[in-house]
Amino acid sequence: MLLLRLSLRLWLQPGAPACAATRQSVHKLASLQKAKTLPRKKVQSLLYPFGELEAYLDRSVDKTPFQLFYPSLENMVEAEKLFYSSPSHKIDFYISVERMDHAPDLKQPEVCFIGRSNVGKSSLIKGLFSLTPEVEVRVSKTPGHTKKMNFFRVGKAFTIVDMPGYGHRAPRDFVDMVEPYLYTRKNLVRTFLLVDGSVGLQKLDLIALEMCEETRNPYVIVVTKIDKCGHGTLLTNLLNLQDVIKTQTSSCFPQPFLVSSLQFGGIYLLRCFIAHVTGSIRLADTSQS
Repeated sequence: MLLLRLSLRLWLQPGAPACAATRQSVHKLASLQKAKTLPRKKVQSLLYPFGELEAYLDRSVDKTPFQLFYPSLENMVEAEKLFYSSPSHKIDFYISVERMDHAPDLKQPEVCFIGRSNVGKSSLIKGLFSLTPEVEVRVSKTPGHTKKMNFFRVGKAFTIVDMPGYGHRAPRDFVDMVEPYLYTRKNLVRTFLLVDGSVGLQKLDLIALEMCEETRNPYVIVVTKIDKCGHGTLLTNLLNLQDVIKTQTSSCFPQPFLVSSLQFGGIYLLRCFIAHVTGSIRLADTSQS
């Protein structure tokens, strides 16, 4: 634990002022209803991004770990309903805190998102909430603008927590802020660790992965920016990541989730997984979670 803290402190850099929050617009593919109007092949690549890469994989590669969570379209539609706000199911930004002892005492299941600065964490959360444009999510082209733990309530179903990014322009007290949360938050059911698919696992990502392992809580790796590189680069980084998951982890879900916040690929699948692990919906068509 001490070595992990020292490693993180050594690599983290001082922060910069946060940018102002901007009101988000509705993405043209925010809902499955809109996505289903596209050609079938395009719809499939949006729903199950890994399927588009299968043709480029050697036959000897085991594809099973990439398809463990494979819900039906009906499952995704059911999950999507949770991301619409209504008078009886209010979705809102709740609070920002700098310390664990300031965190709200919420009872519903919670998931959190952590990742390197500029990995696309806030953009992904904005994509998840794209059906509720009234929910403001801070997004900036400047890395490291998230300085606090931001809590978003999804009705009484679950809470999503946007954690500060590590690495470039991370807050000085990143470790003191994030580590106690990961270790002590009793209603935390899943941590989502984001990795940039265009560059693959970086040294800081491996340190963060080690921290997730030490908590012994279940976590998932989300591969972002899959639209920012060619198939060859993405597959190389993805297979390297899969090897790390297989050989160096015990609490990580075997399947990495591929997403593109810009093109909306994988967002529907991730919404469904969040709804599933928080107990908000039940699935009969998936292998494990």
